[in-house]
Amino acid sequence: MMKQPDSGKCKGCAASSDSKLEKLGVKLGQADFVVALAGNPNTGKSTVFNAVTGLRQHTGNWPGKTIARAEGGFSYNGKKFKLVDLPGTYSLLSATEDEEVARNFILFGRPDVTVVVIDPMRLERNLNLALQVLQITDKAIVCVNLMDEARAHGVSIDGRGLARDLGVPVVLAAARQGEGIDQLLTEIDDMANGRSSCTPHRLKYDIPTVQESIEELVAALTDAFPTMPHREWVALRLLEGDPRIIQAVSTGEIGTLGEDHVATGTISACGN
Repeated sequence: MMKQPDSGKCKGCAASSDSKLEKLGVKLGQADFVVALAGNPNTGKSTVFNAVTGLRQHTGNWPGKTIARAEGGFSYNGKKFKLVDLPGTYSLLSATEDEEVARNFILFGRPDVTVVVIDPMRLERNLNLALQVLQITDKAIVCVNLMDEARAHGVSIDGRGLARDLGVPVVLAAARQGEGIDQLLTEIDDMANGRSSCTPHRLKYDIPTVQESIEELVAALTDAFPTMPHREWVALRLLEGDPRIIQAVSTGEIGTLGEDHVATGTISACGN
């Protein structure tokens, strides 16, 4: 049985144990929207970050972590955006600290848009992360970076076909040359402001009992934690035996993650 959150807990505090989830996020400040930037290592993600933010950025560490955290800002069509560069990861299954930071921010930080940067030369491997992100959020954009290198090797990408298959906007870019950055900004702006919507590719289960179990868990999570985001994804992780998700649900901690965001538009850890 799921336990309701303990009202005596500090809702702004990160978990003190490595076995717990952590509420990692950013203060919205004067920005209108928060954009997360995710991707595998060596996809040119930092180059995309620099191309979008220029010098309007600062670095530090995630709360309680030694992992670097970079944030930057940009303005577009009269709106202010905060861009958060997540650690480069191959997965969101939280096998490593980097993966856990990236997953927790996308899952509980509730960015208005998540941009997944992928390498066209390693498309299949990179799409593993993209598909995991699409399991969590429908506010996603895929940026196929390094298209200059792909063309040099005779590799072409059908951006429209990929967008159709993934169910989200796809931008072909070569960030070092500034190629595709204007289109990326337009897609971010449209999605953040609700002018575009997506139907991302999601895993479907042919085994009826699996889908029924997910639906039952989602109903139970909704009853126990009505403000918790992404309940279907949490249900899937419960079925797969994710120890951190199981503990966060059983203690009720998962119900406090993201509550500040719902109330104030802010997600932050104590002391930040």
